[in-house]
Amino acid sequence: MVAKVQVLPSSTPAPKAAVPTRRLRSLDKQLLMQRKTSLLNSTVSNSETPLTADLNGTTFLRPHLLQLAPYTPIEPFEVLSQKLGRAPEEIVKLDANENPYGPPPEVREALGNVRFPHIYPDPESRALRAALSEWAGVPMEHILVGCGADELIDLIMRCVLDPGDAILNCPPTFGMYSFDAAVNDARVISVTRNPDFSLDVDGIVRAVKEHSPKVVFLTSPNNPDGGMMSEEELLRVLDLPVLVVLDEAYVEFSEAPSRAAWVASRPNLVVLRTFSKMAALAGVRVGYGFFPLDMIQYLWAEVAACAALSNKAYLLDVKARLVEERDRLHKLLQGVDFLEPYPTSSNFILCKVTGGALALKQALMERGVMVRHYASPGLENCVRISVGKPEQTDLLMAALAGC
Repeated sequence: MVAKVQVLPSSTPAPKAAVPTRRLRSLDKQLLMQRKTSLLNSTVSNSETPLTADLNGTTFLRPHLLQLAPYTPIEPFEVLSQKLGRAPEEIVKLDANENPYGPPPEVREALGNVRFPHIYPDPESRALRAALSEWAGVPMEHILVGCGADELIDLIMRCVLDPGDAILNCPPTFGMYSFDAAVNDARVISVTRNPDFSLDVDGIVRAVKEHSPKVVFLTSPNNPDGGMMSEEELLRVLDLPVLVVLDEAYVEFSEAPSRAAWVASRPNLVVLRTFSKMAALAGVRVGYGFFPLDMIQYLWAEVAACAALSNKAYLLDVKARLVEERDRLHKLLQGVDFLEPYPTSSNFILCKVTGGALALKQALMERGVMVRHYASPGLENCVRISVGKPEQTDLLMAALAGC
């Protein structure tokens, strides 16, 4: 089988291998100085024209950023409420994989009892890292906390990649890997997943040998289909000379164990987690990662996160409810003529749509139900439906019946 490998260049041409590293780092500066010099020369000839006449906001941007496609985030409740003309409580929001049950009650109490809101928090997040260490069974020296897992993804790239370096991506998957790579002026080597969304591990092996990416990003369960990668697949990738970043944002909803403990014996493994999903702290933005000790020394929302960890029984109860509702929703969606739901191990379900995913999304939106639609390669005519409470599932099914 031929590997489905696509090499996406960085937004500026990738330098040849013979170009010295210091020159690579100066390419953007050279281009920016050329633009500024051109502007300066064009205005000096006319003393009556202000030097700032031809300047605008993009004048000062790094040139490769001007070619990036904008990132479109999920719309928040308050924006949706105004857009749809509905009160927030009338909107069934199943488009962003949020936890509908909210965080443990201790979180609201903790947020209301912050003693020193005017003082900077501990930059090392020692209390949270100690709690995470006990929770995950991993020494706190391996743990780094960030403002969401997205910050850690960007931090890894900024610490590891030089301009023109490459990452390996396995689409369809979480879009921030390729977006952050473009922001950091890195190339993206894409090894497309198989039609059932499983990894093409043979293709990954060949791509690493041919293109020498520095980092490979893997998501398990994968977003947006919810499929798990096997231990055998992960071990094969870990045997390659590349940093493996395993994103476990949804692993709590699966029956598979986390691989966080592996970082102590695997120098090329990073495992990322988040408080946004099972712990229901998406609005607080807390992510964390497990890193090799040799790396974490170069990588250098805590109160609420510690409170969430203190009520393990609540979190496990919410997980059980969501898994039970996920299975019920999956069976119900199988009975919808124009939907084909894929198997999932997460808190969302990807469905193939007959007739058009965008049209279905818009029809559901008119009925106050929000889902995520896709049109990218491998996800044509697909929608992703987050698992909500039973009453939200019932409203979704009623809306689907009217479409």
